[in-house]
Amino acid sequence: MNNFSMLSSCRNKQRGMTFLEVLIALVILVTGILGAVALQAVAKKSSFDSMQRSLASSLAQDIIERMRGNSSNNINLYQVGSPFGAGNAVAAVNCAVLANNCTPAQMTFYDLFEWEQSLIGAGTKNGLLNVGGLVNGVGCISVNGNSVTVAISWEGRTKLADGGNSTTGDSSCGSSGKKRRQVVVNAFIL
Repeated sequence: MNNFSMLSSCRNKQRGMTFLEVLIALVILVTGILGAVALQAVAKKSSFDSMQRSLASSLAQDIIERMRGNSSNNINLYQVGSPFGAGNAVAAVNCAVLANNCTPAQMTFYDLFEWEQSLIGAGTKNGLLNVGGLVNGVGCISVNGNSVTVAISWEGRTKLADGGNSTTGDSSCGSSGKKRRQVVVNAFIL
């Protein structure tokens, strides 16, 4: 057998292998792309959950600072029987306007109204829907002397253990469920 016929024979065999190699490479490439898309979806969910937790922490600190800033030194006015988040809080006077000269009690109601509006995301709207707050967010304030506990509950995207049943959680704040997330902040106000 001469060298030419051996070379011709090898080329015929390689043509079939090249097509098979291309198919295998495509399968590997498609699998990698699908994995990257799935990873992006998981990252987006995790990013949303961490944004919600950050917002809840910020809202808890916000109401604590509002309590410290109110000159009445009577923080018991901030403790109201029902949780906030249903849009029921009403401010009789707009204390954001300096000309209104709000009393400390009026300032308390205005603070609670503004805080609840932040919880439900009333500052950011998509049509008529509030979209800037926590998903089904509820806030609870408990006052014991100068000690304040602010618990904020909201609905997460995935099922986990109930956030209100842990040793540091507040099981009375928000509806219990496998998707409930919760941030509890304790503070001391002088």
